[in-house]
Amino acid sequence: MILVFIDHSDEQIKKSTFEALSYGAALAEKLNTDAEGLLLGSVTDDIESLGNYGIKKTHQLKDARLNQLDAEVHAKIIHEAVNNLKPEIIVFSHNQTGKSVAPLLAAKLKAGLVSGAVALPETSNGFVVKKSVFSGKAFANIKIISPIKIISLNLNSYPIKKTEDKAIIEALNISVPSSQIKIKATNKIKGEVPLTEAEIVVSGGRGLKGPENWKIVEDLAHTLHAATACSRPVADADWRPHHEHVGQTGIQIAPDLYIAIGISGAIQHLAGVNRSKTIVVINKDAEAPFFKAADYGIVGDAFEVVPKLTEAIKKIKGN
Repeated sequence: MILVFIDHSDEQIKKSTFEALSYGAALAEKLNTDAEGLLLGSVTDDIESLGNYGIKKTHQLKDARLNQLDAEVHAKIIHEAVNNLKPEIIVFSHNQTGKSVAPLLAAKLKAGLVSGAVALPETSNGFVVKKSVFSGKAFANIKIISPIKIISLNLNSYPIKKTEDKAIIEALNISVPSSQIKIKATNKIKGEVPLTEAEIVVSGGRGLKGPENWKIVEDLAHTLHAATACSRPVADADWRPHHEHVGQTGIQIAPDLYIAIGISGAIQHLAGVNRSKTIVVINKDAEAPFFKAADYGIVGDAFEVVPKLTEAIKKIKGN
């Protein structure tokens, strides 16, 4: 059996979970077994509908304390659940939760772990998982030989597949261990679309010349229902908040579409966005390094190009 961890925030299941469920279901079909889900905490979504993504059953430990991530507590509970359910493979999303919990769980289970997987494992000669390495510049094939195997799936690296099936909900009877973490306050980032979950991201760099010019980025993002981001120099200059900084030293993202406005494309920035399916670069410098990585490029003044692009999209969408 394959067990897929169901990640959620604010009582809503994350988009990355649907990718992990689809991946787990495809792997289960490949290995002629079943895929099941593991949900810690409570969500407002219809849990039975998770069967749409290929799992037969969802095991839930419904306890409000688990709505806040405590990696050590989550790892202990999942460890006990694995001992009870006996899965051969456990799948996480390679997001903040997966990065925190999967290594702890692997240590407890003495299980092989491949983080950042980008494809289904090859099983013709053992169990070999392809993953991204060197900030997305290369791939490595890792063989797992342990009886229990753990995979964390890179975001936006596997398509979501839906059916009309329903999943059975089964309660888990596991005691929640006490947490050593005390939460004094929670400050949530507000925005139209969470950056790590966004399918479209519009990002700006120093070419915008100052924070007062960010409206053209926000207008385009609003029109596309996209998240906004920025390069490191912009965040360091306090033009934009640091939670919008994407790159090797910031948030690493993999949207369907990444639009870079006034960003030169230094290697550190590219390392955080090079898994984007489509990259569009708008820059007046025809020699900007980012054009070498772009799928589409516009050489022009951002202050002329971006407003016209926004208006054109509004017309197409009938706004």
